[in-house]
Amino acid sequence: MVTVRTDAGDMPAHLWTPDGGGGAGVVLLQEIFGISRYIQTRGEALADEGYVVLAPELYWRVESSPIDESAEGAMDEAFRRMNALDWPTTVQDSVHALQELRRRDEVHGGTGVLGFCFGGGLAFNVAADEDPDVLVSYYGSALPNLLELADQVTAPSIYHFGLADDYIPARVVGQIEEAVATDHPDTEFHTYPKANHAFDNWNFALHDNDASALAWERTLTFLHRELPTR
Repeated sequence: MVTVRTDAGDMPAHLWTPDGGGGAGVVLLQEIFGISRYIQTRGEALADEGYVVLAPELYWRVESSPIDESAEGAMDEAFRRMNALDWPTTVQDSVHALQELRRRDEVHGGTGVLGFCFGGGLAFNVAADEDPDVLVSYYGSALPNLLELADQVTAPSIYHFGLADDYIPARVVGQIEEAVATDHPDTEFHTYPKANHAFDNWNFALHDNDASALAWERTLTFLHRELPTR
């Protein structure tokens, strides 16, 4: 555990470093359930790929105790916490995390942002405000309301969406693709016909193993190309 300086004090964050001790940096932005075991597993996996990974506890202003996404009532508690946050403040907390990562001695090279669900929308907003070296966004739930920022996102980007998403209809996914990929040659946009929302989370009912594996493979290929670790 480390901390990130903000205007309101120190925000807790999780840090993973690769075996070599340093590398390019990735800010990992949580889904609605916070820094769950699933998000920690993704942080560990990115470190295994050679990245220095920082995952801020974005619910720190509300309550940062873990949420077990498989438990009864988990979704209600997650929505309670998310709705208690102020979006611009949470974007700024995420920007502070990116700035902190850039300052760390372990980081050699570029820095990017990667987010899932709630964090997928935050990552997009951070990319519009702070110009990271890469953006990875998984089914960003806020993206339909952020499309006016699309031209401000200039980093090489990759997006993943399921077309059977209960929260983001396929027609809206098409609108997102048009906004973020048209006239943006450094953008990859991938859809998964049978996948629902949160398909990457192995600890949640909507997990889709095939879509998860393919999206992660594409993500790592993208990261190693656009944000090399050496």
